[in-house]
Amino acid sequence: MLKPELSRRAYLKLAGTAAAVTPAALALQGAPARAQEEKAEPAPPLEHERRIQWWREARFGMFVHWGTYSVLGRHEWALEMEGIPWSQYEQLATQFKPKRNAAREWARLAKRAGMKYMVFTTKHCEGFCNFDTKLTDYNAVKQGPGRDLVLEYVEAARAEGLRVGFYYVLMDWRHPDGERCVDNEDARRRFVDYTHGHIRELCSNYGKIDILWYDAPMPLDAEGWESEKMNKMVFELQPDILVNNRNGLTGDFRTPEQEIHRHPEPGDWESCMTMNDSWGYFDTDDNWKTPETIVRNLVTCANGGGNYLLNIGPRGDGSIPEESVRILNKVGDWMEKNSEAVYGTESCKVRGSTFARFSRKGNTLYTHVHHWPGETVAVGGLKTKVKSARLLATGEEVSFEQDMYGVRFTGLPKKSPDDMITVIAAECESEPDQSTSDVRKSRPRPSVA
Repeated sequence: MLKPELSRRAYLKLAGTAAAVTPAALALQGAPARAQEEKAEPAPPLEHERRIQWWREARFGMFVHWGTYSVLGRHEWALEMEGIPWSQYEQLATQFKPKRNAAREWARLAKRAGMKYMVFTTKHCEGFCNFDTKLTDYNAVKQGPGRDLVLEYVEAARAEGLRVGFYYVLMDWRHPDGERCVDNEDARRRFVDYTHGHIRELCSNYGKIDILWYDAPMPLDAEGWESEKMNKMVFELQPDILVNNRNGLTGDFRTPEQEIHRHPEPGDWESCMTMNDSWGYFDTDDNWKTPETIVRNLVTCANGGGNYLLNIGPRGDGSIPEESVRILNKVGDWMEKNSEAVYGTESCKVRGSTFARFSRKGNTLYTHVHHWPGETVAVGGLKTKVKSARLLATGEEVSFEQDMYGVRFTGLPKKSPDDMITVIAAECESEPDQSTSDVRKSRPRPSVA
């Protein structure tokens, strides 16, 4: 992913894909997003609505960053950030000898956590290919692993019924033309042909692929990468595939990174985040998100009609850090009881609360209470009439009172029924809507006397 000091705003400006973004904290509080672009984006690729339906239903996916940098265990940008000489760094390719079928553990964990798809690193910035390619010997088959790691991943994901995504970084620190392509046309031609060749192999050799996730288009723009030609080839080889927006074109979905925000224009989006502060394995990074934080992020994405792509960084041998396993198992426990409030959800107009998040499916409003207030849970400014309510995990009926100032779910336990987040499902007469400003304006005020 992006190197630590490069802001999302700077990256997008450089990549030519979009402009400013709103900080995650504002989105989590339901604050309105600032304008993202100076001009409207062009339409997404053809047949977007047909191809995107399964993805909207899924809402939750696993990102996997894994490569030679995982052997080193100091972040996926170690080569550049530490100024490691190539003669030293390339030795990692021969030391990279993961256990066979490590991807089976990843896929099982993804399914256990309630994820519906995976996106796996085929090539990162350092240029090492986890797949069998004819274009370079710097690949998993010719180096330490001695086998096609992408193939193992594809087979593992399919065995668990998960959709298959490929992550491919356009930038390449190892290719001799990776930087001089900017001002040398012969170098650009060689480098672009090399890159297109990789993408052709990935789209041709592994059966049906569901997602192609481009990243880091530096140092070229969409014209330099010949991105329209690139995507045309991809769709010819994989007619049902989804592509993101990081090769300089609109793509099927936007990709906010390490933050969650609503875009002012309609369109599909996916927030990608780490579980700690690193994408690749970093053995001393212990700044882990709690299971509750991850569920809250997932619900916030669902509230805005977006997806949540959560990363794991396996060790060099392919094993998953124990803390990642523990966290995702807890998330899976919650999803087993509450996934109805995530899968297939739509953009939700109800957002205002100090102790809850909200998601929606049709006319059903799901109130995800993360700070349990006691026997009454109130949603101020709910304008839509509630017909019935229940605790989602148990189906137990919930009593409620409603007036022009909102709805109050009553008779609840003093202690939260779920040790993480309790969900109340309310069936409404129409699509749930909320206006806290109406409450402020219409509620009678006392005299100042």
